Amino acid sequence: MTPPSIDNGEPIDLFSKSGSMRQRASLELSRTAAWFLACSTLLLVSYVLLQGYQGLNPSFILSRATAGTGDGMFDVHTAGVFDMVVGTVLLVFLMTLIVMPLGVITGIYLNEFAPQHTWTTRVLRSAVNNLAGVPSIIFGLFGVGFFIYFIGGSIDKFVLFTTTPVWGQPALLWAALTLAILTLPVVVISTEQALRAVPAGTRDAALAMGATKVQMLTWIVLPQAGPGILTGGILAVSRGAGEVAPIMFTGAAYYLAHLPNSLNSQFMELGYHIYVLSTQSPNIDKTRPLLFSTVVTLLLLTFLLNVLAIVARSWARRKQRTD
Repeated sequence: MTPPSIDNGEPIDLFSKSGSMRQRASLELSRTAAWFLACSTLLLVSYVLLQGYQGLNPSFILSRATAGTGDGMFDVHTAGVFDMVVGTVLLVFLMTLIVMPLGVITGIYLNEFAPQHTWTTRVLRSAVNNLAGVPSIIFGLFGVGFFIYFIGGSIDKFVLFTTTPVWGQPALLWAALTLAILTLPVVVISTEQALRAVPAGTRDAALAMGATKVQMLTWIVLPQAGPGILTGGILAVSRGAGEVAPIMFTGAAYYLAHLPNSLNSQFMELGYHIYVLSTQSPNIDKTRPLLFSTVVTLLLLTFLLNVLAIVARSWARRKQRTD
């Protein structure tokens, strides 16, 4: 194997003194960066926990938002986040149901069926990669224009024949669809990487035994790629649970006296509620403990959702080994 080369074209001898020094310097730089990220995350989480753990109790999590005008949301003695927790769980669950099948199917097509060297495939893959870099506020504006005004408005006008907004208004479904588009690149890219990690010999052996390509993908490739695909789902859940900008326009409400009861209902959400507490409170110093307790609740809920997804991934891996 040809050793790696530097800019002047001369090979680097990794066993020489200079090569060993470069290797140690690269290792130390990587270790320093890893410790910096770990310590920064630990410091941030510790600060939030220290500020918010005192107000975190079962009554706070299980209490409904105070009925009336919503001013009770800022009262540290009576406020609760049960409505926001329910809205966040419903939003993330519906988003996952939408984005996982769509993202997995797209990833399978791009990696297994699409011609790899044609301009159409390059355009599709480039579109997916560019979609990952679009600011989240743009997704919110897109959701308003396309889902609410175009699709929802068309349903109200041409299907329900009503001028009163039913689907042409912010709703749980439109917020979930907007977040699904936002997290779609994560699932697509993770699916492609998981499929590429399956050894080519496994595919060739299945085809040599008479299996069709669809059978090979269904019974051989996808079970082996399953844990990697679920990793994309975990990343999608983590990002979707913390997004605020897209749902501000497409479904989240400042205050509701009731829980969402249909897909076209608005909902309260933890991330948006944190934004409300930090910007709309009449007394920010008095509301600060409530704000940090809500942040801790969102962190714990995101952690719980991730744990459930990780458990599902671990089960898929164990099943793969036993099979």
